Amino acid sequence: MPAAALPPDEAARLAALRKYAVLDTSAESAFDDAVRLASAICATPIALVSLIDETRQWFKARIGLAAQETPRDMAFCAHALLKPDEPLVVPDALQDPRFFDNPLVTGDPRIRFYAGAPLLTPDGHVLGTLCVIDREPRLITAEQRTALAILARTVVTQLELRRVSSELAVANQRLRALALVDPLTGLANRRALASQLENEMERARRHDAPLALLILDIDHFKSYNDEFGHVLGDDALCCFADILRTNNRASDLVARYGGEEFVMVLPETTLEGAHLLAERCREHIEAAAFPGKKITASIGIAVWQPRFERVEQFIDAADQALYAAKRGGRNRIETAADLPAPP
Repeated sequence: MPAAALPPDEAARLAALRKYAVLDTSAESAFDDAVRLASAICATPIALVSLIDETRQWFKARIGLAAQETPRDMAFCAHALLKPDEPLVVPDALQDPRFFDNPLVTGDPRIRFYAGAPLLTPDGHVLGTLCVIDREPRLITAEQRTALAILARTVVTQLELRRVSSELAVANQRLRALALVDPLTGLANRRALASQLENEMERARRHDAPLALLILDIDHFKSYNDEFGHVLGDDALCCFADILRTNNRASDLVARYGGEEFVMVLPETTLEGAHLLAERCREHIEAAAFPGKKITASIGIAVWQPRFERVEQFIDAADQALYAAKRGGRNRIETAADLPAPP
C-alpha cells in the first residue's frame, strides 16, 4: 500500500490547518448538513468532512461511518491533497494500484468507490476533502462532481466563518480586558475598581465578612512633576504601582484611581490587618529608589460598614481618612474609624 507523497506546501498547509483550530472539536450542524447533502446527492452510504494533519485523517463530520479518525497513510484523502484543482475519483479501489491492498478496502468499511473534493483555503492550501464513499464500485456523474465541489467550497466558507468568529471573540475579550486596565501602570482602572468593590461589598453584606479599603496618594507629586518632568513622573508612578503590586495578596485588587491616587481593596481583612499592610507599603515606598528623588505617600483606611450602601460612600470614607493624613503632615496613615462619624 503506497502512502501518498507529501504535498510541496506541507508545512504551510499544516500551519493553515492549525489556524482554523478545528481539529478534535465537537460536531457542528453546518458541517453535519454538508455530509448529509453530499450523501444524498451522490447516493452513497458514507460521506465525510476529512481533515489531514501530520499523522491522521480526522473527521469533522461523518455519516455512515463510526470511526472518528484513521491513520494518514491509509487515507484516500491524503492522495487528494496532491491535486488541489480537481476531485479525486476512484471508481473501484480494488482495481487501483494505490488502494487495492489498503486495510480500509480489504477490511471495514470495505471501500470500493471514493470521490473527494479538496477543501481549498483562500490562500491555496488543501486541508482535506469533502468525500463520498460506497461499498460498491461505481461512477460519478458530471453533475454530482460539480455539486461535490460546490459543497466543498461551502465547507471551507464555514471554516472561514468559524475562524473569523473565534478571532473576533478573542479580540473582543482583549478589548474588554484593556477597558479595565490603566494603560500606564498595568493596574486595574477606576471602572474595574468600581465593579469589583461593589461585588466585594455585596459579599461582605451577605456573609458579614471583613473588608478593608486603602487609598494611597503620592505626597507633593505636582512639585515632583514640575521639577523632573512628566516622563520621570510617569516612571515614578509605575515604580509606585510595582511596590503596591508586590505587597498585595492574590485576592486583593490594586487599582489606579486617578492621577497619583491608588486604591487597594482587601477582602477578608480587618482594620488591624489593613493597617499592617498600609504601614508595610508606606515603609517600602519611603525606602524605594524612585527616579529623581525620594517619594512618600499618605494613606487612608476604611473598613466596610452596613451604612455604606454604595461604592462611593465606602471610597469617600477612605478618602476622608486620606485627607486627614495629609493634614496631619503626610507620609502617614489615618483610618476612617478615628474620624467623627458623618451626620
